[in-house]
Amino acid sequence: MSQMQLYRRAGWGSAIVEMQMAHYGLPVAPVELADLFLDAAARERLMQISPAGQIPVLVLPDGKVLSESAAITLYLADLTGRDDLVPGPGAAERADFLRWLIYLVAQVYPCFTFGDVPSRFLTDPAAQKQLAEATIARLQDLWSALEPVAGGPWFLGARFSALDLYLAAMINWKPGPEWFQTRAPRLWTIAEAAAARPEIAPVWQQNFA
Repeated sequence: MSQMQLYRRAGWGSAIVEMQMAHYGLPVAPVELADLFLDAAARERLMQISPAGQIPVLVLPDGKVLSESAAITLYLADLTGRDDLVPGPGAAERADFLRWLIYLVAQVYPCFTFGDVPSRFLTDPAAQKQLAEATIARLQDLWSALEPVAGGPWFLGARFSALDLYLAAMINWKPGPEWFQTRAPRLWTIAEAAAARPEIAPVWQQNFA
């Protein structure tokens, strides 16, 4: 294998990594996946290399597998030797970047894992409905807590980072664009600006247009 492979599906979490790859100008071979919620065989095949059965999954040229978007984010910064998406150890923004990166993947993201298809975890329809509603409410609380923290013009203030690319993808998911426009306008504005960057726009369009 001469280049990295990215297991992807349009509009899913792989978009976050695709936008980073585009920013860095890194070549990547896409591996298109069926809907993992509907196609059990596709999910089982993915689980052979990534036990969680989730994307993004990045396969390196030597065959090593990287899953988890935060791990991939940090790896790509190390690979390129650049600090324009991930503030370096001596940067004033480093602590805030790490805090909110893990917040997004450890607090926000699990709401999609459990709430998008509750039938994976619960058999009772009433309980499934309750879980779906509870995760949407939790998402609204988590995003509302993040809204006053956001700087401008980027999340970290003057410094663009991978957090802005996370936002560019995640505002398209629950609780939905209309909610962000009205209830989290600062996050919405940052996400829109990130999606419009020349190197990012084609990838964003492919995933969310």
